[in-house]
Amino acid sequence: MSYDAVELIRMKRDGDRLGDEAIEWLIRHYTDGDVTAEQMSAMAMAIFFRGLDLQELSTWTNAMIATGERMDFSSLSRPTVDKHSTGGVGDKITLPLAPLVAACGAAVPQLSGRGLGHTGGTLDKLEAIPGWRADLTNAEMLRQLEEVGAVICAAGSGLAPADKKLYALRDVTGTVESIPMISASIMSKKIAEGTAALVLDVKTGAGAFMKSYDESVALARTMVGLGQAAGVNTVALVTDMNTPLGRSAGNGVEVAESIEVLAGGGPSDVVELTLALAREMLACAGIDADPERALASGRAMDTWRAMIAAQGGDPDAPLPTARHTEVVAAEADGVIAGMDAMAVGLAAWRLGAGRAKQGDPVQAAAGVTWNASIGDRVAKGQPLFTLHTDTPERIDRAREALVDAVDYADQPLERGALVLARIDQP
Repeated sequence: MSYDAVELIRMKRDGDRLGDEAIEWLIRHYTDGDVTAEQMSAMAMAIFFRGLDLQELSTWTNAMIATGERMDFSSLSRPTVDKHSTGGVGDKITLPLAPLVAACGAAVPQLSGRGLGHTGGTLDKLEAIPGWRADLTNAEMLRQLEEVGAVICAAGSGLAPADKKLYALRDVTGTVESIPMISASIMSKKIAEGTAALVLDVKTGAGAFMKSYDESVALARTMVGLGQAAGVNTVALVTDMNTPLGRSAGNGVEVAESIEVLAGGGPSDVVELTLALAREMLACAGIDADPERALASGRAMDTWRAMIAAQGGDPDAPLPTARHTEVVAAEADGVIAGMDAMAVGLAAWRLGAGRAKQGDPVQAAAGVTWNASIGDRVAKGQPLFTLHTDTPERIDRAREALVDAVDYADQPLERGALVLARIDQP
């Protein structure tokens, strides 16, 4: 059947539901260029305000999958399981997590993306390693999954091409923060990827796209429902992103911290979340293994080295260091009671660790590191943050982002829970 794009926009604008065939027509013709960017922008805004019901959302997601290929991992001797994070500050968890879960017997096809704005991109981080490459063919990916167990690489252009086109449109039309559109965007790629199981890390708080806990739970439930309806064993953890993870935000600095975790050290919150997600992934894949033991024994580090080398990287090469650094001192005496994740992410972005628009270059060595976290006592004037950049003219703006980024208390306190909820039902 043929439909009129303007009439479909009016229907959704006025709160009517769209039929399956109408949605399939719209997605297909937008991908092919027959429905214009202006028309899809209007539809995205209508959905932003009116939403999609469960049937509409399922059809929308499947229609986006149908615009491209589906990967097939059935030839692998290991069960497949993937993880997706909705993005945060200092969120380097994928780097130690993928080799850790692979060391326990799973195949982890981690198709990752690049950073935009204050949230870092996994591929940008790994490209700080000399020689490492993000782009693999499907054959290379399958071979590495069988031989090593883990791959972190760019999603091919053949996976849900409608999503790539629609995401770029949403980014410039103020329609990113829509639960149905976020859910369809993430799950269309993950379902098309072909993994049998999926664990979602849905961030909530100041440094996340979803600021409120209730919104984050709603997003988690929606994505779990889409995954389970598609036959993917899907579970979500809702995790705190009011405070940045670990003690670094950037590219090379986060790789260095991830290697510390694989070596048996690293910040306690990064270790905690890595192990929590690893346990969920192994359970979803039906593997009875102890990830903490795999981490302590060095098996996860061995898998990391093999994974990096398989993609052309040198796991022994020194990571890049910034040509300029500057220290930001603590503003008061006291115990750190809060650290604004958004402020830290903004500072890292301003130093060159992130990009303002798709395609912008990033600096491998840029970022922010900090010497104390929630619950630590500091003295006024004590070095707290270190700014790293190759372009010193960026430092003043980065310092501005960190003004009032830290809250101080008089008495000792502990950081709140990192994992706030586990969602396994839509």
